[in-house]
Amino acid sequence: MDLVLDICDTYLLDSVWAKLVPLSAFTTYNASSFASTTPKWSQLVSFLPHPPLEAIQNSGPTVSAWPREYIPRQIISLSAVVILGAYLLYFTFASLSYYFIFNHDMMRHPRFLKNQVRLEIMSSVRALPVMSLLTIPVFVGEVRGYSRLYDRIDTYGYFYFFASIPLFLLFTDYGIYWIHRWLHLPFLYKRLHKAHHQWIIPTPFAADAFHPVDGFAQSIPYHLFVFLFPMHRLLYLGIFGIVNFWAIFIHDSDMITGHPLEKFINGPAHHTLHHIYFTVNYGQYFTWADRANNSYRQPEAKLDPLLEVQSADAAKLKLKQQ
Repeated sequence: MDLVLDICDTYLLDSVWAKLVPLSAFTTYNASSFASTTPKWSQLVSFLPHPPLEAIQNSGPTVSAWPREYIPRQIISLSAVVILGAYLLYFTFASLSYYFIFNHDMMRHPRFLKNQVRLEIMSSVRALPVMSLLTIPVFVGEVRGYSRLYDRIDTYGYFYFFASIPLFLLFTDYGIYWIHRWLHLPFLYKRLHKAHHQWIIPTPFAADAFHPVDGFAQSIPYHLFVFLFPMHRLLYLGIFGIVNFWAIFIHDSDMITGHPLEKFINGPAHHTLHHIYFTVNYGQYFTWADRANNSYRQPEAKLDPLLEVQSADAAKLKLKQQ
């Protein structure tokens, strides 16, 4: 996230902060002329706390009194960037999956709720800002250098660079497996995870339709990894985007079965069974944790919820013909 914030500062936020908290508001004060020579906005912000100005003054008057490394600025900037980024990722990936992958026949399933897509989107829109704000302390830690993210590949070499990909996937998959499974304990399920399971036949828009604490809890392994293990920051940024897409992709209610990776990859068919049967296939990317802990259910064509749609359609057609 430090890389993202640096890019945003360079191309947008430096100028925004120079206008919001201008250095001139703290350097042009004069008791006799302040009211007449200083803009009203500068008068207002001149009462805000700020770091020592000596080092900033050399940068010129058109800069902010809140430099990039000032924690309040970092917190506010990160909050804005993360919330807007979460909405952008959600609506981009969910829309692509909904319009180009999701089988819209599933919307005729008997257990598909009235106005469900709208309800999923509304739930996500409410949850995303809270989930984002819960991650801000983690991102501040990254920005301030407390994580093990690194810049140069030769710091750990190419072998570790590529090895960190399966390490990240295995670590986060196993962590999410247990967090997800604990969220199905009655005490936590009722208070947190039940909101997500109202979507028995989910669409991609259900991927972020969580109770905010539930959604944040399942993201903890992603954030924890880079505080425990080194990872190249560009690789982390890319893989973080991919796993967000994967979380949306597995909510498309697809039950295509029989492919060679079915027993190893926890795909849409597996997660569809999780939403239908609740206590199976807790994994995120792989099936190994479910297999090891007796919670795996193999996708089979006879379990496809589309069969219920076809059966209901046939019954309606028969009724019309009578």
